[in-house]
Amino acid sequence: MRILERNVYVGPSLYAHFPVIRLLLDLGPLEGWPTGKLGAAFVDGLVAALPTLQEHGCSYREPGGFIRRMRGDPQDPDGTWLGHVFEHVAIELQNIAGEDVTFGKTRSVDGQPGVYTVVYEYAQRDEGVEAGELAIRLLCSLLPPELQPEGVVPADWAWPEARLDFIRYAQRRALGPSTASLVKAAEERNIPWLRLNEQSLIQLGHGKFQQRIQATVTGRTSYIAVELAQDKEETNKILANQGLPVPRQELVRSADRAVRAAERLGFPVVTKPYNGNHGRGISIELKTADEVRAGFAAAAEHSSSVIVETYLSGADHRLLVVNGELIAATRRTPGRVIGDGQHSVRELVDIVNQDPRRGVGHEKVMTRIELDAQADTMLARQGMTPDSVPAEGQVVELRSTANLSTGGTATDVTDVIHPDNREMAVRAVTAIGLDVGGVDFLCPDITESYKTVGGGICEVNAAPGFRMHVAPSEGTPRDAAGPVIDMLFPAGVASRVPIAAITGTNGKTTTSRMLAHITKMAGYTPGLTTTDGVYIDGQRTVEGDMTGPVATRMVLADPAIDMAVLEIARGGLLRAGMGVPFVNVGAVLNVQADHLGMKGIDTLEQLAEVKRIIVEVARDCAVLNADDEHVIRMSAHTEAKHLCYVTLNPQHAVVREHIRAGGRACALEAGVNGQMITLYDKGRHIPLMWTHLIPATLEGRAMHNVQNAMFAAALAFSLDIKLDAIRQGLRTFDSTFFQAPGRMNVYDEHPFKVIFDYAHNAHAVGVMADLAQRLDVRGRRIVVVAGPGDRRNEDIVAIAEAVAGRFDHYICRRDDGLRGRAPDEVPQMIAAVLRQRGVPDSAITIIPDEQEAIDAALRMGQPGDLLLVFADALTRSWKQVTKFKPDGAAVASAAPAAAAPAPADDEPATVALGADLEAAGFVRDERGLRFVGEAAD
Repeated sequence: MRILERNVYVGPSLYAHFPVIRLLLDLGPLEGWPTGKLGAAFVDGLVAALPTLQEHGCSYREPGGFIRRMRGDPQDPDGTWLGHVFEHVAIELQNIAGEDVTFGKTRSVDGQPGVYTVVYEYAQRDEGVEAGELAIRLLCSLLPPELQPEGVVPADWAWPEARLDFIRYAQRRALGPSTASLVKAAEERNIPWLRLNEQSLIQLGHGKFQQRIQATVTGRTSYIAVELAQDKEETNKILANQGLPVPRQELVRSADRAVRAAERLGFPVVTKPYNGNHGRGISIELKTADEVRAGFAAAAEHSSSVIVETYLSGADHRLLVVNGELIAATRRTPGRVIGDGQHSVRELVDIVNQDPRRGVGHEKVMTRIELDAQADTMLARQGMTPDSVPAEGQVVELRSTANLSTGGTATDVTDVIHPDNREMAVRAVTAIGLDVGGVDFLCPDITESYKTVGGGICEVNAAPGFRMHVAPSEGTPRDAAGPVIDMLFPAGVASRVPIAAITGTNGKTTTSRMLAHITKMAGYTPGLTTTDGVYIDGQRTVEGDMTGPVATRMVLADPAIDMAVLEIARGGLLRAGMGVPFVNVGAVLNVQADHLGMKGIDTLEQLAEVKRIIVEVARDCAVLNADDEHVIRMSAHTEAKHLCYVTLNPQHAVVREHIRAGGRACALEAGVNGQMITLYDKGRHIPLMWTHLIPATLEGRAMHNVQNAMFAAALAFSLDIKLDAIRQGLRTFDSTFFQAPGRMNVYDEHPFKVIFDYAHNAHAVGVMADLAQRLDVRGRRIVVVAGPGDRRNEDIVAIAEAVAGRFDHYICRRDDGLRGRAPDEVPQMIAAVLRQRGVPDSAITIIPDEQEAIDAALRMGQPGDLLLVFADALTRSWKQVTKFKPDGAAVASAAPAAAAPAPADDEPATVALGADLEAAGFVRDERGLRFVGEAAD
């Protein structure tokens, strides 16, 4: 049994709309050993190791269902296969570590016996991955010796220790109880969050609306207040000056001075670190000089300076104050056992730890009590050892402080705290200047005023833990986190930025850039992810292909942005999913043959399913290309409030009926002055803009950019951007290399015109070849053509066919990255196809190197020629074009090219739906027309 592949999806993917791990699991010979054949010993052993598997319902949908599946029955004696068992074990391992995950799915892989695709939900990435590794070791350890794979289970491996190690591993990486409660409160208020490090630094909200917390310290917490709270001596003075009850104390730096201070203050005393926390290094009720020396040594391990203060008797309370209001009050009891006259202290600890509410660390409501050095010290002070047998009813203290993390218990007393004590806590936290603070208060009776029964404040904590309040051992749980979130995000304050996601085979980069430009013209500060980098307010901050979830996180974490425009590529979706659980608007531009045969995507239908993820998670509007049969069918898979169809064909049957039903659409309509981009919504007809006024369309001739502009307009309209801002954005967006590198960049400073493009699949290459035909060229048309080496042979053939017969000369090259091909394999393939299509050898030049090929084309150019250069290394190649100087010739500007009228048969075809739209699988609802044929199948 081994893992062949692993993908960790951080967001929506092909498998789920939440984080999951996908494994390709090879059972090997174990494929022949289902659970029914392995027998009762295997199943019983697994249930003994993970008793809570009995709660899994599996296909029976009731507790015990999964165990029934494993044991089998007369109708299904095989039981189930180990791939399925692995899925359940990986989920349950996370459950025992405290995570609430339930989803899993296992399917056999066609044509690969014994190989399974296993998908299971996770809460923490590293924990989820480790759960898969541990599941394999556990399952293999339970197999008969002759079936155990060699090297999987170490010789010294033992399940009980492995279980505890895994829980501790998970807890080291999990959010602490306080941080987790704040995150939960944020989620309940629909506030997004990002974890910024491996500890507890959390960003709440997106972009410029974000607030940060680290545990219970917020971005608004005063630095001075935190410093004061850590300075216990200064805190004591400030509170005393406010007339609040505090013990007398002295600051010392040696054991001898600690003894003298204790003598002056009067025994008993307390010693504690000058700037400690979590109860570390505190010793209480010290009655002798030797005890003070020992207490000093314990405190000195945490701080060079030690505080000696008068001992306050009474119960230990933690009073939580948030934003000037007492939120919760808890009485804390140190870890202890109570004798029964029969069992030793060690045995009593074991009995107490059997309480199902106790676990390792923060695994459960309470923490297990440990017999460690501190417990030995406490026992010694009581004249006992771990093997002593205390009398019945005798209380044996095992800790000097009441922290839950050391086995203490917490009892909620919020409802009974005296008003004077409530006011005292608020005044103390306010005096220090904290927005969130915890007051440690000792008093005999919290229901009585400290003015009457006495008591005092020991400390004011700047990062108070919430665990004791949200999950007390006894009493009512309190919402400690909610008031903090409400303080950071008062009612009506935004926490999210609008998010637009764009995908498709071609045009997504240009459309994303257009939309980002429109939003900037509308006054927003957009964050943009594209194939060439991350842009914040138009400035590139990170270079590279940034179309996956990492780039999404970068944009949403940037404190400047208030709009996110995400170009989403196929590769990122297949590798790690989306970086956000949902988007406001999502668009799919087209689905064309590209990257097929890679990562398990072999057909256009499979590629469409990948790109469909964007509209599946769109909340407000799904924008779909009605002229693409694969895209229009995605309307069956979105729950967005609005559907917006985009079409170049004003006679489109579905779009026409959709508009009549009050739906949203963007259509291209003919007028006396050219072609008009027109919006429709709820019966309104909104002429938006003439295409020839959009610079990126080359006066309306570049139909692919006309369509991109329509998508950008539809997305902007669906983001509630004003029409004038949309118009201004389209008018001022051009196809220069600066605004859209590698997207139909035109260079006119040579005697010939150069069109420079990154097209790398047959559809995109064909669109640019069509544009070259539309332009009125006085000279020759020359093309530099290539194909990526990792594409299928048929894809490279299709690229060659897209240009065949349309140019006067062809220069065939390859990309710098061979991607598994021979150095001249791709250009030779393209040249062979051109010859088959009737192109003479004299019109074909093979120059494999990109730089040499582009240089040859530039030197071939004559006045009036048109050079169409398909480039791969964009920046280098563009510089090559712009820096080129013809030998012995003066550089003159090429005359502007005029457009030849577009042939009628170039108009896009409507999806073949037939006359009866209902029969074709479309239905009308409150959003207009959508396809339901697939959903009904």
